[in-house]
Amino acid sequence: MRITYKGDYALKTILALALHYGNGPFTIHDIAKNADMPIKFLEQILLDLKRGNFVESKRGKVGGYLLAKPPSQINLGEVIRFIDGPLEPVACVSSDYKGCKDINKCVFRSIWRKVADLTSGLLDNITFEDLVKKNKNFNSSFVYHI
Repeated sequence: MRITYKGDYALKTILALALHYGNGPFTIHDIAKNADMPIKFLEQILLDLKRGNFVESKRGKVGGYLLAKPPSQINLGEVIRFIDGPLEPVACVSSDYKGCKDINKCVFRSIWRKVADLTSGLLDNITFEDLVKKNKNFNSSFVYHI
């Protein structure tokens, strides 16, 4: 598994929209500002995320982008798979892989399967709602009063 800049920005985009969830559409300029990313690149990412049914757009004066479903129904694994492909570290982990003659006696394959299972288990069980809660806890823990 390799997360590209596009994958990283896609995750940041969905997190920005999750943090804004329930408050109406969020403009592309606000997303870019909050997630610190170039608008041109963000346009491409939003088109992909829209195609993947993660976000939807609203046109007009009060338009912008919003999540297509609640943050609790979107997990990191599905976004990464959609943008960057499989989570498996090597192709032979796939059950339908036919590209290797030594696949049945390979000592590494079981290790890569464990890596894939642990990675999937982790990323598929972290929702954007979880990240919103973490973000709120993180931000509130650094409030100082004098």
